[in-house]
Amino acid sequence: MDVGLFDFDLPEERIALRPVTPRDAARLLVVRPGSPEPLADRGVRDLVELLQPGDALVLNDTRVIPSRLWGRRTRGEASARIEIMLHKREADNRWRAFARPAKKLNVGETIVFDSDGAGNACELARLQAEVEDKGEGGDIGLRFSLTGPYLDEAIARLGELPLPPYIAGKRATDQADAQDYQTTYAREEGAVAAPTAGLHFTPELFDALRTRGVSSHFVTLHVGAGTFLPVKAEDTDEHRMHAEWGTVGAATADALNAVHAAGGRIVAVGTTSLRLLESATGEDGVVKPFSGDTAIFITPGYRFRAVDLLMTNFHLPRSTLFMLVSAFSGLDVMKRAYAHAIAEGYRFYSYGDGSLLFRADASA
Repeated sequence: MDVGLFDFDLPEERIALRPVTPRDAARLLVVRPGSPEPLADRGVRDLVELLQPGDALVLNDTRVIPSRLWGRRTRGEASARIEIMLHKREADNRWRAFARPAKKLNVGETIVFDSDGAGNACELARLQAEVEDKGEGGDIGLRFSLTGPYLDEAIARLGELPLPPYIAGKRATDQADAQDYQTTYAREEGAVAAPTAGLHFTPELFDALRTRGVSSHFVTLHVGAGTFLPVKAEDTDEHRMHAEWGTVGAATADALNAVHAAGGRIVAVGTTSLRLLESATGEDGVVKPFSGDTAIFITPGYRFRAVDLLMTNFHLPRSTLFMLVSAFSGLDVMKRAYAHAIAEGYRFYSYGDGSLLFRADASA
């Protein structure tokens, strides 16, 4: 499909630089394709009445790590500062990363990291990595001098929380982001971007949903920095997704299959939960245990197997995530929904408001 079909104009002032407080005070645009009133302005707290007893929430419990690192590469007498964004762990001492600038970086070179990239840290405070290979778009493979928990500790000490570029380009990361950019249920470390639909949930909202008879289930997908990358191809067939690692446990798969068998609905909280569930579900609609990489790319025409409703934030123009929601609820419907959200002052992107989408090919 023509990527231009997924373009729209977004005023800069609609991009949220901070979340609302409390988290569940955000607005929620409800989108029901085929309904006489397809768009309804509600709030996140209204999930308690929008969902039904027997429905099941599926949430991504990944935890964001401080994955932006600063270092220097040295070649002879020349030295240059470099920014590294880790995006996928491949072994105890190996990561894939995006380097900036990457053009002059060579395979076999060593990067020395410290807290500011100045190269002035003492030897014990430094972390080193060798460039093992180079891919496209600044993608590189790194082999670190430390491994396992020692490497994790060094990354936590030297790294910076990776706010999305549309926020980081407008203000500095601060202490508030350390809490704001994690879900309240984050526990499995490994993501370099937050599953942002989950940022709206509070313990009080979970309690209310539980009382309503809505169950909560957790999966893990370590969100990669590829989620920030624009689609540069002109046709969706030419775009390559970056793989992300995820897991769906056997108990969770069994519970979700039981929800469907009893007539309940599976509600994915976030596109990451949806992509993982769809990767774990067969053509017969049965959710199976899953552990491994997924690079699933969902565009209009995809037949959804597992997910009945999707709660998600508002996404970037020409992004794979806007393509996904257009596949879920229909391109024309989502264009009207986004136009409505812009006109009504909804807040966009990671710290913005949410939407609750019903599937275009299912009765809601």
